[in-house]
Amino acid sequence: MTARRKPGGWVYAVLTGVLGASVFPLYWSFVVATRDNAAIGETSPLLLPGGHLAENVRRVFDTVDFWLAIGNSLIVAGTVMVSNVVLASLAGFAFARLEFRGRNTLFLLVVGSAMVPAQLGVIPLYLVVGDLGWYGRLEAVIVPALLSAFSVFWMRQACENAISADLVDAATVDGCSILRTYWHVAVPALRAPAAVLAMLTFMATWNDYFWPLVVLDPNETPTVQVALSQLASGYYTDYALMLTGATVGVLPVIALFLLLGRYIVRGILKGAPV
Repeated sequence: MTARRKPGGWVYAVLTGVLGASVFPLYWSFVVATRDNAAIGETSPLLLPGGHLAENVRRVFDTVDFWLAIGNSLIVAGTVMVSNVVLASLAGFAFARLEFRGRNTLFLLVVGSAMVPAQLGVIPLYLVVGDLGWYGRLEAVIVPALLSAFSVFWMRQACENAISADLVDAATVDGCSILRTYWHVAVPALRAPAAVLAMLTFMATWNDYFWPLVVLDPNETPTVQVALSQLASGYYTDYALMLTGATVGVLPVIALFLLLGRYIVRGILKGAPV
């Protein structure tokens, strides 16, 4: 039996560098959020937290309705996340393990739709939203994102790797319907890939700025990113205020990652689809 080689020191050095480059922007944002603007203007770099965090957080919520923005973003990102996981897993299971006419052609069309730049659909989608009377309502942001081509591709590849055709055939022979086979065979096998997709979808929806800015009312139905843009507007940029809002706004994403982290790591270690 071949002995496993231990990683050399350069491996730990590279990993430490990557970790530092990934964490430092978040840490620096937190440090700025704990300082005032006078300290930010100093020539010496800010590396240690200050004592103005509570004051800056209070200023954020006094400047914009940040609770409303967080609630709207949670509704939008949570709905889009659940919808993509459920619908994409159903579509992925059908494309991977069900035989029907035109399956490969339909899948190619789905994947091909991901090649179309999203900017090309902004004007037609805006006209549709206006015709439906959804301008300024969360439906205008939720409905267009209920299912994405990437989600279908991800779950289709996951089904190919995690669910054997023999297992599906055995369930069919035992009298299971398609939905029962999906529920009892596919769902347990897709927990790790579904957790990864949930995290990616939630993060992408939470960070979306352009489309909510176009169709939502920044005063009545803001999302977190739209509220952050309001913090950055004005005659001068209040960096302490802006980065305090960014620090508060990233907390739900970090909380979701901690909640799903075990499944995400498991999916990566199992060789989840990429």
